[in-house]
Amino acid sequence: MPKYAVREAPSSEIEKNLLAYSPLTRQLLYGRGIQNAEEAEKFLNPHYENHSHDPFLMKDMEKVVTRILRAVQNDERIAIFSDYDADGIPGAVVLHDFFKRIGYLNFENYIPDRHGEGFGLNNSAIKQLSDSDCKLLITIDCGITDVEEVTHAREHGIDVIITDHHLPLRSESSLSREVAHSDETRGVTPLLAEAASAPLARGELRETLPPAFAILNPKQSDCSYPEKMLCGSGVVFKLVQALFLSLKTENWKLKIPVTISPGWEKWLLDMVGIATLSDMVPLTGENRVFAYYGLKVLKKSPRKGLTELLSVLRMNRADITEDDVGFSISPRINAASRMGIPMDAFRLFATTDDSEASTLAKHLDKINNERKGKVASLVKEVRKHVEDRGQRSVVVAGNPNWRPSLLGLVANSLAEDMRCPVFLWGREESIELKGSCRSGGSVDLSLMMHEASSVFSAFGGHKEAGGFSTTLEKVHLLESELERAYEKVRSEYVADSGTIADAVLTFDEVNDKTWQDITKLAPFGVGNPKPIFLFENARMRKMEQFGKEKQHLKLTFAKTNGMYVNAIQFYAKPEDFPPALREGRPVNLLAHLERSTFGNRVELRLRIVDIY
Repeated sequence: MPKYAVREAPSSEIEKNLLAYSPLTRQLLYGRGIQNAEEAEKFLNPHYENHSHDPFLMKDMEKVVTRILRAVQNDERIAIFSDYDADGIPGAVVLHDFFKRIGYLNFENYIPDRHGEGFGLNNSAIKQLSDSDCKLLITIDCGITDVEEVTHAREHGIDVIITDHHLPLRSESSLSREVAHSDETRGVTPLLAEAASAPLARGELRETLPPAFAILNPKQSDCSYPEKMLCGSGVVFKLVQALFLSLKTENWKLKIPVTISPGWEKWLLDMVGIATLSDMVPLTGENRVFAYYGLKVLKKSPRKGLTELLSVLRMNRADITEDDVGFSISPRINAASRMGIPMDAFRLFATTDDSEASTLAKHLDKINNERKGKVASLVKEVRKHVEDRGQRSVVVAGNPNWRPSLLGLVANSLAEDMRCPVFLWGREESIELKGSCRSGGSVDLSLMMHEASSVFSAFGGHKEAGGFSTTLEKVHLLESELERAYEKVRSEYVADSGTIADAVLTFDEVNDKTWQDITKLAPFGVGNPKPIFLFENARMRKMEQFGKEKQHLKLTFAKTNGMYVNAIQFYAKPEDFPPALREGRPVNLLAHLERSTFGNRVELRLRIVDIY
């Protein structure tokens, strides 16, 4: 009996509506809920003006624009306070570039230290900004739950404008902001950002807004902006759009004459595209516009730091895809904060100096390699812990010397391999212990953490990934309580129904025509997953391990014309799949089609999803 279902074909009526497209394109469009020519045209050919929304539809936008331009007129000191991840940092660059473009220099960018300050506003930073005579503070990708800190800023004579996209919820419990909104709950599996942003903790959740001068956040209950799922950089880009519109249409007499080229703000879409693709928001609606045009701008952006980074990565600018952003660019931005130097990532994209750009690009690549080395070392350390104690239904491990910012990556690696929940904790400068967890696909983590809530000071996340904090007094109870919670909730857990293949293909159809049909639907991500194809009764001609340490798997299949098709999976072995893989033995292969340009050699190949 087949392990995976194949998506049903569109009805004859839908086929008729989509007749302008190839049979495969029709099938892929139908699988994404598109049933007529108008929807198809909007999806396949996003239009920057027609398919994005008036920024002034966002609640408080006019108020925010007026306050910022008044600050510019009066030469008030402005602080841009952004999150330290691959959404907040590009957003910080967007607003930085706007002020530089209009010739306003009385501002500074502030990015908190992930380890010493944590997520969001903090009173120490506010005091520092106040001492530098800051009168207006603009947040990016944070601030929506910072009631106490915004109150503190007001007491120091600072107006706060919040731009954020997280849910405006606070808990009556002691849910920490780091847990609720950290990137430990992002980028693990293609889950809707709503789920990743929504905190789960003891106590009633309610919408409680900080006493800010104004708030830009489409997730506010009374905000009528049509696109609710913008990332943080998407929100600040709408602000920049509104600022430019006001400067063009209203009589703002700035001290420095501003000549704005029509459409100049589109050059900022390289940063917005990186953030949109990094933050796991659905790539539909306006987000699709930002991702689609973001990739186009990335391919021709004059940004010096980007040029140098692509050179270091040996990446052909013309071939940049969403995968390059997700697997090469974003990790280097995030590595800066994980390694305690988030401003270096910001400076890389903001600099106009060739020498600085070159130095920073090499530096970020170096610290990303250091980060990977530390994660690999931690993975080995936890594996040894598991081996010494014997396999448990839940892996729980911790060390006060472990850096919490790396533990999400470690937990993810282990959970994927061990197929069980993994909870890891460490400690930074505070007494509190902080950790990350991954489900391994065997249980709903949110239910499990609720069941074991007595051992947590705070926790949050969703069914696949989360974060938590605990104390030295309670940490010794963590393993027994999580084992108990796992046994109680796993019987009620209903796993996802499984993968549905978009279509059945033959190896003869692994060709340029099929590739062109697929790329019409790019960029892929949340809300628009990469198509999965089923190859039935496929006989392997060859099976081998490749890579420096022979850590990757490659299977070779033949077309009827004698040409070959390779199917690969990184960090995989034949024994990772239930059937006994042997050359000549037929298997059913599920795979994505991809175009590799590694080593300047163009190859259409398959990326293995599963084999049965």
